[in-house]
Amino acid sequence: MIDLDELDAAASARSFSGVVTIDVGDRRVVEHCYGFAHRALRVPNTPGTRFAIASGSKSFTALAIMQQVASGTLALSDPVRRYLGADLPLIDDDVTIEQLLTHTSGIGDYLDEDDDWDPADYVLSVPVHTLETAESFLPILGGLPHKHPPGARFTYCNGGYIVLAIVLERVTGRRFQDVVETDVFRPAGMTSTAYLRSDELPGDVALGYLDSDGDRSNVLHLPVRGNGDGGAYTSAADLHRFWRALHDGAIVPHEVATEMTRPHVIVPEGPRYGLGFWPHPVDPAVVILGSDAGVEFRSTHDPVTCTTATVLSNCSTGSQPVLDLLRASWPDRLTTT
Repeated sequence: MIDLDELDAAASARSFSGVVTIDVGDRRVVEHCYGFAHRALRVPNTPGTRFAIASGSKSFTALAIMQQVASGTLALSDPVRRYLGADLPLIDDDVTIEQLLTHTSGIGDYLDEDDDWDPADYVLSVPVHTLETAESFLPILGGLPHKHPPGARFTYCNGGYIVLAIVLERVTGRRFQDVVETDVFRPAGMTSTAYLRSDELPGDVALGYLDSDGDRSNVLHLPVRGNGDGGAYTSAADLHRFWRALHDGAIVPHEVATEMTRPHVIVPEGPRYGLGFWPHPVDPAVVILGSDAGVEFRSTHDPVTCTTATVLSNCSTGSQPVLDLLRASWPDRLTTT
């Protein structure tokens, strides 16, 4: 079980800033908020604060793709070249939609997490304000050689999910963010979730901070609007709605959700990966997570008990003790003392 005094101690250990929630069915059993959504104005984080979730958004991209698969517009075995045409010529003709979803395509990554870099570095090669649609990423996706042949192994690839977003824009004729809003967020009842511009955030959204103190935000470090590989903003309540809708068949049919959340590949470090989701290593639960400049996020859901444990943070540092505590408590279904 989770001791709430231990939770507070873990949050204090490294000045955690964010929200920790545990929902079981229709009941919220834990709700603790720490730090500030806007430090300069001393606006505290609250249960309703919306946070960026970085790569946690890849699950939304995968769901939008799988809706197109379920309708027959796409097939997992489709070569992505069919939709790219002459664009991104270094992507091997054998790369498939499924390989992009499972991070086994081997394509080069515009944001290579295997390299020695800090999330607070300025790593994008074009002005961040130009990166709004999936198509706008084409200039930074090109010229990247393959790391390995298609299907050879798991290599986490942000660029692969941008390519999936490009495919979505081309097969639907709509902007990627609009596709996900209508096809994923609306059927899930996620009324507080959106791909917001980082330079015009509403008042209920937490700014992302690079350090445990100071006012420097991540606005110059990330694309101005989230895209296929991450960047949606959401709330703890919306995440619980998301998980319930996923397992209730409200977003994709039950059999599709089951296929997406089962293990497809074994990651060298030990975890398993599905189609946009991380199956829990020992439990029937499923995980989505993300980390970037000014963002730390993890949400775990057990469909058997309808339990969701979520950590949302608006700082690059300070989350690890809280995440470790919740991971250690998870097998006991996170009852509280």
